[in-house]
Amino acid sequence: MAERLSGGAAGKPIRCRAAVARKAGEPLVMEEIVVAPPKAREVRVKIICTSLCHSDVTFWKLEVQPACFPRILGHESVGIVESVGEDVNEFVEGEYVIPVFLADCAECVDCRSKKSNLCSQLPPFHISPWMPRDGTSRFTDLKGDILYHFLYVSSFSEYTVVDAAHVVKVDSAIPPNRACLLSCGVSTGFGAAWRTANVEAGSTVAIFGLGVIGLAVAEGARLCGATRIIGVDVNFEKFEIGKRFGVTDFVNPSSCGTKSVSQVISEMTDGGADYCFECVGRASLVQEAFACSRKAWGKTVVLGVDKPGSELTFSSSEVLHSGKTLTGSLFGGLKAKSDIPILVKRYLDKELQLDEFVTHEMKFDEINKAFELLVEGKCLRCVLWMNE
Repeated sequence: MAERLSGGAAGKPIRCRAAVARKAGEPLVMEEIVVAPPKAREVRVKIICTSLCHSDVTFWKLEVQPACFPRILGHESVGIVESVGEDVNEFVEGEYVIPVFLADCAECVDCRSKKSNLCSQLPPFHISPWMPRDGTSRFTDLKGDILYHFLYVSSFSEYTVVDAAHVVKVDSAIPPNRACLLSCGVSTGFGAAWRTANVEAGSTVAIFGLGVIGLAVAEGARLCGATRIIGVDVNFEKFEIGKRFGVTDFVNPSSCGTKSVSQVISEMTDGGADYCFECVGRASLVQEAFACSRKAWGKTVVLGVDKPGSELTFSSSEVLHSGKTLTGSLFGGLKAKSDIPILVKRYLDKELQLDEFVTHEMKFDEINKAFELLVEGKCLRCVLWMNE
């Protein structure tokens, strides 16, 4: 019989609340579910806080594959280790941890290399409805029917089961409503500037899209010493927000007249930006970003997730003659288990800004209201407290 949020449940199923997405685009259903105990190399985590990311909204609305329902969404969170499965030596009950969607197994060639953060033992980015190792679920509803996982985290539940390779131990001095931000968006943007691009002091940066990821790129570029950070967005209000994170200039595509955004930025920077970041997920913006990156050393980093099947088109001569670099960056190039603790320390040392990203905090029961705020563009990050 499943325990109901009680101590001494190690090795037993737990009954708890979860916000279940049962149909595409319909309000999440707050219901009791059963969370199975962790299997080998898995950790069961009691979630303290979870925050909403646009990826949650995207897959909540999605009606075609890889969408599947009923599903427990959510992937930005922080919690406490409740219990561990066999062969887990890295974590013990009670430790403060951040679950992440990207594996860091510390065993494969990629995870051992400084050049990669794309684990080759476990899928690097796969919208699977299952646990990564055995292809099964740890969630069922009270009828015994399977509930699907999301991004190997599924944090819209009071308890979740995560593979040990997807869990990062962090300093408990960082508050939960800040720690959860490091699971995805902020880390992705910051890491793209810090790790992937390795932005140099005195450089010029252009950021396409000033959502959380774009603003986090700005924060990373600011801390790397960039002297000019140009934000590109269709919302004029984003400039004032961006200034808090180091944005110095702003371009609204609707105000460029007959010129393209890339032409405007190239003129502003006397030949192009040193680093360009696409944070929206649109092929046309990737090409605009590439076009306004400086010849010879300009680097364009793609962070936005475009719709399946989207393609980029460049002429061979453009690639050969420009000498520019175009690269993708998953999770900002960060190696979760080593880099997230560094970001935590930089926050605790009052270097990295996290407070400015949180615009709303609510109770877990208010999750559908939080979704509305995100869909309407009225918040950056909304943090949900599970037990308040």
